[in-house]
Amino acid sequence: MHFNIQAINKELSEQITHKINTKTKPLGSLGKLETIAQKICEIQNTLTPELKKPAILVCAGDHGVTEEGVSPFPQEVTFQMVMNFLGEGAAINVFTRQNNIKLLVADTGVNFIFKSNDKLIDAKVAHGTKNFAKEVAMSAEQCEQAMKNGASIVDELHQEGTNIIGFGEMGIGNTTAAAALLTAYTNCAAIDATGAGTGMDEKGITHKAAVIEKAVVLHQDKNTPADILAALGGFEIATIAGAMLKAAELKMVILVDGFIVTSALLAASEINNKVLDYCIFSHKSHEKGHALMLEHLKAEPVLDISMRLGEGTGSAIAYPIIQSAVNFFNEMSSFEDAGVSNKD
Repeated sequence: MHFNIQAINKELSEQITHKINTKTKPLGSLGKLETIAQKICEIQNTLTPELKKPAILVCAGDHGVTEEGVSPFPQEVTFQMVMNFLGEGAAINVFTRQNNIKLLVADTGVNFIFKSNDKLIDAKVAHGTKNFAKEVAMSAEQCEQAMKNGASIVDELHQEGTNIIGFGEMGIGNTTAAAALLTAYTNCAAIDATGAGTGMDEKGITHKAAVIEKAVVLHQDKNTPADILAALGGFEIATIAGAMLKAAELKMVILVDGFIVTSALLAASEINNKVLDYCIFSHKSHEKGHALMLEHLKAEPVLDISMRLGEGTGSAIAYPIIQSAVNFFNEMSSFEDAGVSNKD
């Protein structure tokens, strides 16, 4: 797939900076809020930024690599958690409800046949990926289909007026896929990329890293970003990667969640690096490999509160802070407006 992502227009940057610096506050005193405001203004190419109809798309998919014993939870937890999302009982439901964010749930490749449900987007490519420790997780065609599905969902949201979107995921085994992608794209050691996931002990983490190392060697002939994604990724990861690339093409603000969602961004950025210009990193996950991902992407997360749940929860919690950045930029008086003396 080709995405026509434009570099961010920086012609208003000096005016944006001037507007931030002349607010009634000491220079730089709103910290990251100032950086966030600057970025959103540049993405939207405006001095009057606006966040419209925020949405989070949670993508669910199963992973064949669970055959290798890389998760303490059984695969059926994926579909059970999708049912929990639809029943509005998961953490992401709580936080999106709290912050008035539209939540969408997509079946991208869950190993379960769902009954027709208005709340569930059918974007299923197959009933889970193959075991990438033995063969490619998905074919090139399946990977492209997943990416197209993600792009299509984002396109529809954009047409409805959404200009800021976050992503979440659910899939037993997907920290293994994310760690494998991190290892393959950055050439880091598998053991450095591998964390506890849903609760592996040290012995389990060592085994998981060995599975990843074996898989990366098995697929070392894959040398395009899309081929690596197909070999080691998941349907939910590929769907999110396509969705992010489309969101950047449409000049939307992208809220990046934790480890698995960032692995999708890692893949997307290898396909088209300009996607990073449109991203705000919501938080630093407590999952071990996320710090490596953020360092590789030169990313500054908004929050670091030891979360590692996934589901898009970090983005949902960070959203009010993003809104605060826009609000101070639009509503706070300048020294001149307020008749307050600035420093000499």
